[in-house]
Amino acid sequence: MIRESMLHADDSCFRQVVPAGDYFIHTVLKGQTVRILDLAGNQAADTLFYSASNPTERYSAIDTIREQGNVYLTTGTMLLSSEGNPMLEIVADTCGRHDTLGGACATESNTVRYGLHTQCMHACRDSWMLAVAEHADMGLSKRDITHNINFFMNVPVTPEGGLTFADGISDAGKYVELEAKMDVIVLISNCPQLNNPCNAYNPTPIEVLVWNP
Repeated sequence: MIRESMLHADDSCFRQVVPAGDYFIHTVLKGQTVRILDLAGNQAADTLFYSASNPTERYSAIDTIREQGNVYLTTGTMLLSSEGNPMLEIVADTCGRHDTLGGACATESNTVRYGLHTQCMHACRDSWMLAVAEHADMGLSKRDITHNINFFMNVPVTPEGGLTFADGISDAGKYVELEAKMDVIVLISNCPQLNNPCNAYNPTPIEVLVWNP
């Protein structure tokens, strides 16, 4: 559901542009609101959430989908943790829907889908692995990389029950905004994928903004 935010960028307490193919990691405190902004349009932001006090508790696509009865995420969706606790609520969304089924690109899946010549291409799992290696203080390791949300990504479900990667439904300036229900670690790979239309074959920067309550 489309809902615009009442927050203004000039009032944010934190903002950072994330280049295409780079990662973002930051702790958002309970009550704060985080916005992921698609600067140029048609970009995918592969995102993981963890409890800052206990990173073994993390976003659960299974529980979130079950409780809301919808495979897509949008305004009003409560993101649940692996312990069944509310993590964040989507409070504004100018894109309309976001994927949590398609997973993240990896060098292995790139090779299977697009050919051996793509094996050395950068992928979202590489970005996450680099992030946890460079930020050991967050208490994360590679075993904590699980199912994610693909903000702005268009992954239609076919009549046969399969998934397809389609042209993005986002545009320049569209965003999704989430209010934290606990202290959360936000880990984003600003997707570098060049082999399917999720980034319009041209990955671009995003911006992350945070507001205090």
